[in-house]
Amino acid sequence: MMPDINLSFEEKWEKIIACDQKYDGLFFTAVKTTKIYCRPSCRSRKPKKMNVVFYNDLISAEKAGFRACKRCQPEIDHSPHIALVRKVIAFLVNNYNQKLQLQDIAVHAGVSPFYLERLFKLETAETPRSYLEKIRVDKAVHLLMSTDRNNLEICYETGFQSPSNFYKVFRRLKNCSPSEYRNLFRQ
Repeated sequence: MMPDINLSFEEKWEKIIACDQKYDGLFFTAVKTTKIYCRPSCRSRKPKKMNVVFYNDLISAEKAGFRACKRCQPEIDHSPHIALVRKVIAFLVNNYNQKLQLQDIAVHAGVSPFYLERLFKLETAETPRSYLEKIRVDKAVHLLMSTDRNNLEICYETGFQSPSNFYKVFRRLKNCSPSEYRNLFRQ
């Protein structure tokens, strides 16, 4: 069983609307009307928000009477290392706001830093650090859109160690500054 991740219903909903593969295996989306559960990245038609229930593992979804989606096949693990990578991703999602070094993540996973980086890159095509940066920016975007906190507060709340690093990473991933993003997309 995978550890719980600390995401609200709204954050999980945003992940399924964006078909975000980073969260595959960390939670599952079940649709009450069809009795089907999917991965967050499933490309099937998106359900109405009121018909969605989230489960942290597929056993819970199946016990609740849902069956696996035939399109995304959430019950199939596609790699022998996927359990370790999911454990690391859950750790990153739950601890994104802390100062994390590769050594800390490797200790949590029970493997060497070199082996962790190699496996993680094999499965996700990116390093644990870049994955963590994406999680932090996702969280920053959520805070920018749902709160009135200033950029400095969001910077430190999302685990960045300095405002300059926050702005640099945010601009690299979103092609604009946090303030510009808030002004462009906040309605």
